[in-house]
Amino acid sequence: MNNPPRSRRPRRGCSTGTLLVLFAGLMLPMFVCGLGLVVYLVFPPAPTDILVMGLDARPGEGALSRSDSVMLVGIDPARLRVSALSIPRDVFIEVPGYGLQRINTINMLGEQEAAGRGITLLADSIMQSFSVQPDRYVRLDFTAFVELIDAVGGVTIDVERTIVDDLYPTEDGGVVSIRFDSGIQQMDGERALQYVRTRHADDDYRRAGRQQQVVSALVGRLVNPLRWPAALDVLRRRVDTNLSIGDLLTLAPPVLLSGGRFDQLVLDRDYLLGTAAGNAVPDYEKLKPWLEERFE
Repeated sequence: MNNPPRSRRPRRGCSTGTLLVLFAGLMLPMFVCGLGLVVYLVFPPAPTDILVMGLDARPGEGALSRSDSVMLVGIDPARLRVSALSIPRDVFIEVPGYGLQRINTINMLGEQEAAGRGITLLADSIMQSFSVQPDRYVRLDFTAFVELIDAVGGVTIDVERTIVDDLYPTEDGGVVSIRFDSGIQQMDGERALQYVRTRHADDDYRRAGRQQQVVSALVGRLVNPLRWPAALDVLRRRVDTNLSIGDLLTLAPPVLLSGGRFDQLVLDRDYLLGTAAGNAVPDYEKLKPWLEERFE
């Protein structure tokens, strides 16, 4: 008597066809991105220099205020390189029509002439002093900074040394005491603002370094595309800039691929000279090679 044939058990797992479909679904976006990057490197956009200004603006002051920070950012798509030069607020440079002026006053001088003139006057001063003509600008106040940091979920900062400031300024003209212990810590927008503004525990040069540190951490958070919509919303509502959507798309690859690891320099005592009046001015001869290598 013949035994009936045994039924085959269904095989577990995916068929070869299914695996091929899954593989193609994973590899196609990677291939497209890789191909896009190759095209980007073969036909890169032109280098772009961006003037970034943080305003020391109280509520209601708007753009008619001094700058708390000035940073020149150079983006070179061909080399996927991002460079950042921070100029502390007490450094003096030549200003067209005004002579030698402290850099943090230039925006206010321009805005007193006409609304919107501050950024133009600062850009012209950068060109006259450093031979770098910014193509684009970003100007934001404390509120925009706080909202931008919060929009990406805060930043992670490695505080190098303990910072204690018993004279940190408040919006109402008073002071409070703040403290940062050394070590890695998460900061929301308000805490990050305190970190980049405090200076009584050290000096403006270290503060400029902290500003670069937070900007780098912010860019590191933006590597995740899920954080882009909230950040773009803040840029649209709160930030004064002439960067277009097209600019953001063409400049994004080197910025995001860097993960915030920029080629950074703070204009500190090693790059400054003193005038007869006791003002700190840039040592342009010493600074020139660094600038020519990184900025147009």
